[in-house]
Amino acid sequence: MGENLINAGLRNESCRNEWLEKVLQDIPSGSRILDAGAGELKYESLCSHLNYVAQDFAQYDGTGDGAGLQMGTWNQTRLDIISDITAIPEANGSFDAIMCIEVFEHLPNPIAAIKEFSRLLRPGGLLILTAPFCSLTHFAPYHYYSGFNRYFYLYHLVSNGFEIQELVPNGNFFEYLAQEIRRISAVTKQYTNRRLGIFGQIVLRLVLPILGRLSAIDNGSHQLLCFGYHVRASKATIP
Repeated sequence: MGENLINAGLRNESCRNEWLEKVLQDIPSGSRILDAGAGELKYESLCSHLNYVAQDFAQYDGTGDGAGLQMGTWNQTRLDIISDITAIPEANGSFDAIMCIEVFEHLPNPIAAIKEFSRLLRPGGLLILTAPFCSLTHFAPYHYYSGFNRYFYLYHLVSNGFEIQELVPNGNFFEYLAQEIRRISAVTKQYTNRRLGIFGQIVLRLVLPILGRLSAIDNGSHQLLCFGYHVRASKATIP
């Protein structure tokens, strides 16, 4: 309980990484995996037992158009494939697995990407997806969507020949609120040219443990809002 109170809103990325590491470890050694929208190859180290191929469109430079959250620098010199994610120059059925982690919000047409993944995967191949349920503007101007809830996956994956094996929420309503409350000081400084006063800081420090306590006894608030969903699906085998 004590840890939940202290860490409310801090486990978005770590929970996603823990889940992804476990899923990748279960893929047989030597399998060919595509990291679609790989960026700076953040997850390459988790694929040392796999034949890892990194793809990205390689147009983001770290500064974008200056709006919202930007990385500052962005190195994509180690990509294997530079292409649009909806037209990857690989043969049909050429991958055993595809992962696409926190990319869908940056795609003008994420459904077209799902269709492309279906083409690229062999029958029975594994698709690993995560995307934010809701996200602040980041990597602009390459930020097109927010709101990938479970029904997006249930409809579009099944409609494009996938069988969902796992569809689990990351976090919940209270965890999401805590995450955004932790941003208030930085957002205040950036967009008002003022610092959050002592009273404001005290209020935030009081609110976060309350959200942590509510998260600890949560019973399904992810239905309203969460960080996002972790999705594992397989391409349906041909009868």
